[in-house]
Amino acid sequence: MDDLPERTLVIVPAWNEARNVGNTVREILDQFDDCDVVVVDDGSSDGTAEVAREAGARVLILPFNMGVGGAMRTGFTYAQRHGYAQAIQVDADGQHNPRDIPRILEGLQRADISIGARFADVGDYVARGPRRWAMVFLAAVLTRVAKTRLTDVTSGFRAANERAIDQYVRYYPAEYLGDTIDSLVSAIHSGLTVTQVPVAMRERMHGQPSQNPLASTLYLLRSVFALSLSLMRGARRPGEATA
Repeated sequence: MDDLPERTLVIVPAWNEARNVGNTVREILDQFDDCDVVVVDDGSSDGTAEVAREAGARVLILPFNMGVGGAMRTGFTYAQRHGYAQAIQVDADGQHNPRDIPRILEGLQRADISIGARFADVGDYVARGPRRWAMVFLAAVLTRVAKTRLTDVTSGFRAANERAIDQYVRYYPAEYLGDTIDSLVSAIHSGLTVTQVPVAMRERMHGQPSQNPLASTLYLLRSVFALSLSLMRGARRPGEATA
C-alpha cells in the first residue's frame, strides 16, 4: 500500500452505482491504507449504500437525488467538520484510476485546486463533435479566468486543500455543470489558485454513458449557458453566495 502525505478524504458521489461502487471503494482502500473513503449516496434506488458500506466506505445518504454538486457539497462539509487537510473526488463508475490520486494531490503543493486533466498528453481519452467543441471552448475561457493553462475544466477527478474545502462548503452549486464550471469560476474569483496534472481515464466498468449526437449537442448548448451564468455570478463575494 502507498502512503498519502496528509490526512486525506476520498469523496465518491454515487447514484445507482451498486454494480460499480464496491469495486471502486475496494480499489482505493487496497491502494492507500491511510485515507478515508466516504460514499455520498445521491438518492439511489438500488443497493449503492449497502454495497459501498460492505466494501469499507463510510456512507452518507441523501434522501433524494441532488446531482453531483449536491453530493459533493455534502462530502466537502463532512471533510471540513472532520478536519481533513485535503479531499479528492473519485467517481463511482471506475473511470478514475486510484493510482493517479497521489499525482493529483501533489498538485495541491502549488495550488488550492488540482484537476486531473484528460487532455494533457496522457492516455487515449477522446471526445468528438459538439462535446469536444464545448470542452475546448470552456477550457479556453477558464484558462483566461484562472491565468493558467487548463485543458479539461469539466473533469470531476479533482482535489481540494483546506482553503478550497472551506470555499466549496460555502458555495458548491448543484445545477448542471455547476460542480465543475461554476464551482471553479467562483473559487477563482474568491482568490483560490488552480493547476492541472495529466491523467488517463478508464472505461466505465458497468453501464453506458449517454454519448449520442443529440446529447452532445445539448451538452454544448448547456455548457455555454452554464459558463455564462457562472461568470456573471463568479465575482460575488463568498459570503453572498448560496447553493
